[in-house]
Amino acid sequence: MPSADASRKSQEKPREIMDAAEDFAKERYGVSSMIQSQEKPDRVLVRVSNLTVKKADEVVWVRARVHTSRAKGKQCFLVLRQQQFNVQALVAVGDHASKQMVKFAANINKESIVDVEGVVRKVNQKIGSCTQQDVELHVQKIYVISLAEPRLPLQLDDAVRPEVEGEEEGRATVNQDTRLDNRVIDLRTSTSQAVFRLQSGICHLFRETLINKGFVEIQTPKIISAASEGGANVFTVSYFKNNAYLAQSPQLYKQMCICADFEKVFCIGPVFRAEDSNTHRHLTEFVGLDIEMAFSYHYHEVVEEIADTLVQIFKGLQERFQTEIQTVNKQFPCEPFKFLEPTLRLEYCEALAMLREAGIEMGDEEDLSTPNEKLLGRLVKEKKQSNSYDMFMRGEEILSGAQRIHDPQLLTERALHHGIDLEKIKAYIDSFRFGAPPHAGGGIGLERVTMLFLGLHNVRQTSMFPRDPKRLTP
Repeated sequence: MPSADASRKSQEKPREIMDAAEDFAKERYGVSSMIQSQEKPDRVLVRVSNLTVKKADEVVWVRARVHTSRAKGKQCFLVLRQQQFNVQALVAVGDHASKQMVKFAANINKESIVDVEGVVRKVNQKIGSCTQQDVELHVQKIYVISLAEPRLPLQLDDAVRPEVEGEEEGRATVNQDTRLDNRVIDLRTSTSQAVFRLQSGICHLFRETLINKGFVEIQTPKIISAASEGGANVFTVSYFKNNAYLAQSPQLYKQMCICADFEKVFCIGPVFRAEDSNTHRHLTEFVGLDIEMAFSYHYHEVVEEIADTLVQIFKGLQERFQTEIQTVNKQFPCEPFKFLEPTLRLEYCEALAMLREAGIEMGDEEDLSTPNEKLLGRLVKEKKQSNSYDMFMRGEEILSGAQRIHDPQLLTERALHHGIDLEKIKAYIDSFRFGAPPHAGGGIGLERVTMLFLGLHNVRQTSMFPRDPKRLTP
């Protein structure tokens, strides 16, 4: 006589067979084998951003991440996310989906990548939680392409939640170190996507504007034989049997290109500063947007060209990146960036006079400190006597520049004055011995411009993988 245990097992087996038989949709879902470029299915994947009422009743394929899932009875609601766009998808027991398929969909780990076939359906009531508010996707097939681990180091919904003072406890936000330690996931948020798309726009507009002005884009070495700006804030690297340095700016090479008759040059590239500054606006590696140009008779010709370039960038951002600006603003509300055309220009003595009037005492030769920069910015809104200039956004410096010394004798004297080994910059000084036009230039910090344009409070938010005195990974 069979045991009770054996009897129970014998009853379970037919039930399993029956359940499998009942699962008429078993070919319509599952975990796909790893894509190894062995086949090319005849399938067009539609972008989530293109799922609109124009595609109502069409059957489409979409590849996206599972942002959230919520099972409710015989149906499961998924939010499918692709970059900064998302759409609601519905898996419901019916002609195309079995209850096993609904259960499978409900249990897919967040952030997994899926291929979904579904019918685009117009909805009667807008879906406020999604970017695609007028449609939803009625799922007919769903396959996991890449399964995410069940536990995420941070939740994307927490990472985009505005940090509101006095808000009730329990609504989690994500601190900066957690974000940066898990940067790849943090970069998936709608805010980060918007920040770095806008930052890409700054580079594009900088390049576009200057090329239209007749500038030539150049690429300069980052491993150099002598500190490009003197001083101790330089990274030393071993270079075979000698030492070399990481470039503090492309200045020497920009100037050499002017001496080589390129007349107007710019470059976009990394800049290294070995400065132990742990502030909201300093990085040890940042991206420099650098300009250098010959002028006819006055360095103000260059100042005007740089100022106009910045104005064109700001106008372009406001015209082309409103969606990104508004996305960032949802999490980090701030006043829209305002600028004048033409740009407001203050002589250093005027700036000093305004600060002194506001009760700040400064010497005639003293450089502006960060608080005084900010105060000056506020004073200007309310209301250096060398051939050099700084430019400011929201009261913080974004560019410093100057007329360069183009006389080799004076250049040699100044280099000796600053204790620079002439042998190490011989090629640079020699550039001026064969005729050099008067020229000036400046360098702009890309991350700082992005931060100030969007009204953010820390430059690490606008550096994709920031480097500072305490962070060298990821």
